[in-house]
Amino acid sequence: MSYRTTAFVAAFCMLASAASLCAETTEERLRRGDKVVRSLNAGSSQPTLEGLRAEFPFLADAITGYALGDVWARPVLDARTRQLAAVAAFAALGHRPFMKIHAGYALNAGVKEEELKEIVYLTTVHAGFPRAIEAAQTLSELFKERAQKPGSAK
Repeated sequence: MSYRTTAFVAAFCMLASAASLCAETTEERLRRGDKVVRSLNAGSSQPTLEGLRAEFPFLADAITGYALGDVWARPVLDARTRQLAAVAAFAALGHRPFMKIHAGYALNAGVKEEELKEIVYLTTVHAGFPRAIEAAQTLSELFKERAQKPGSAK
């Protein structure tokens, strides 16, 4: 068998086995993803995701179906643990808007402000002080916004 034939057969087998593992419909994955985001966001849709949906529906569906419906819906970790991991990752990467969204979700899941501050402190080890300072500024903004919002959980 030639290299190309072998590569084609390998690719075909991977696709065939992936297809058999993915027997569920896109609609099921999207429904599960929507349920996840609403559970994180106190019953509401996610404004950033919905804004994206207007111009890039295929990207919004990919996020909803894969990131939320497949990855975030897995049962091994609870919402609190997932949010702490997400906040740490986004803080280390310097993705402030996403860190702010997930820090809000973390608070909704019962994480305390002090715990989020500890995540920022840990960021100094893995990503350095500049990223930790940005993360601290992001948390300060979020805490201030939530304190000014009537009836918002801290």
